[in-house]
Amino acid sequence: MRNPLARAFRALSIFNFRVWSAGALVSNIGTWMQRVAQDWLVYTQLTHHDASAVGFVMALQFAPQLLLSPWTGFAADHLNQRKLLVLTQATMGVLALVLGILTIAGNVRLWQVYIFAFLFGSAAALDAPVRQTFVAELVGDEHLHNAVALNSTSFNAGRMIGPAVAGLVIAKVGTGWAFAINGLSFAAVLISMSLFRVSELYPNTRARRTAGGFLEGFRYAWGRQDLRAILVMLFLVGTFGLNFPIFTSTMAVKVFHTDARGFGLLSSIMAIGTISGALIAAGRDNPKFGSLFVGSAVFGIGCTFAALAPGYWWFAAALVVIGVSALTLTNATNSMMQLSTEPAMRGRVMALRLAVALGGTPIGAPIVGWVANRFGPRWALGVGASSGFAAALVAIYVLTRRTGPNRAGLAR
Repeated sequence: MRNPLARAFRALSIFNFRVWSAGALVSNIGTWMQRVAQDWLVYTQLTHHDASAVGFVMALQFAPQLLLSPWTGFAADHLNQRKLLVLTQATMGVLALVLGILTIAGNVRLWQVYIFAFLFGSAAALDAPVRQTFVAELVGDEHLHNAVALNSTSFNAGRMIGPAVAGLVIAKVGTGWAFAINGLSFAAVLISMSLFRVSELYPNTRARRTAGGFLEGFRYAWGRQDLRAILVMLFLVGTFGLNFPIFTSTMAVKVFHTDARGFGLLSSIMAIGTISGALIAAGRDNPKFGSLFVGSAVFGIGCTFAALAPGYWWFAAALVVIGVSALTLTNATNSMMQLSTEPAMRGRVMALRLAVALGGTPIGAPIVGWVANRFGPRWALGVGASSGFAAALVAIYVLTRRTGPNRAGLAR
């Protein structure tokens, strides 16, 4: 058996995945720079520390995941995935550049950020299910779980580097340059895709065009006990727990009274946890349902510790715990749903997963933002903790009532 390090990075033995990962890492750094810059711009420059405005921007950015999910999943299952990715990546790059130019010129307004957030979210809604299912085309099913984990590692490496760089860029030259750098970073993905060895791809099975195709993915997932339980857990944590821009910005400014660099550092520290979780997942065999319980419960505990943190560095340490647990939960759901789903249905099922995990943000983010404004940031973190504990209870219920044809999918 190969050593643990080689096992953790086994998908990188495939040329196309190596090229893809290199381009994605550059783009992920830019993406996280933009996320931090957008939150900072809205919270400190376009409003007077209004957490509800940050929540509304998040709602607009993630609403398309829910609104467009039937069509984005249908597109991922029926259309050429490489061509779709070129379109979505180029679109997001242009949007980031335009927002950067407006901000650098000093002409950006809050309503414009709202519009760009929705447009960016619409492009990302199409991009996400295609990108996640496209991994199988790069590595095949044998290395799919490992590739998903390594993709998460890349995403969270960007999460560690991007916010820290964004804090420095904002402090030195201004918020708009973070948007502009992100726009340019999308070129890395486009270049990497042009270098693919097409003959070495593992083409996914394309679905047949049938009447009712939009709803077929919903019926398929909801008809299975394991997938239904996963979707309920994702809704709880995604809606009320994965609101980190609100948690970190309000705690950084209102509780610890730090600047953009301190805010960016918190996001980077949290990425230490998410990278650790991704690497742990990469070294494991395919995940089981019990790992969802562990991820949810530890997420609730981490948010509780963060809410009670007496100082900046205690809060940062709690963010590491939250990062590990959040990645454990989201990565396991990704792999479990892809590996247990028929290849021709994967796009629609993954679009549904994203719609549930991120589409709840338009509901949860404004609520969490209102709680932060009305009762304080620590109470907002309490809402996040409750979502983790609630999801853990769902897992306990399912694990203690395993019956019927889906029992194999729920095995611990």
